[in-house]
Amino acid sequence: MSFLEPNAFSYLTVSVIMFALGIIGVMTRRNGIVVFMCIELMLNAVNLSLVAFSKMHHLNPLNPADPTTGATGSMLVFFVMCVAAAEAVVGLSVIIALFRNKLDIDINNVNIFKW
Repeated sequence: MSFLEPNAFSYLTVSVIMFALGIIGVMTRRNGIVVFMCIELMLNAVNLSLVAFSKMHHLNPLNPADPTTGATGSMLVFFVMCVAAAEAVVGLSVIIALFRNKLDIDINNVNIFKW
């Protein structure tokens, strides 16, 4: 392993930074689309950490003696990406419906319980 080759800890550091930026964005922003993008950023941070942990621990449940990286982390990332795609479709449709009804995507001004 050379000095410039990133290891799993550098991937985890990037993942923590991405997740923290996503949390800060969700907490501070009021625009619905920006909040939605910050949630997607947090999901991608989780994906990156899953792959990093899979690389770090060389998980291969079919053959524990195999030194190559197993597919466990990649399979989890695939399922998380499927959930993220479904969440993107539902989230964007809700944002578009709110914009059509209220003509505003500021999440502080939206109250769905008011008639």
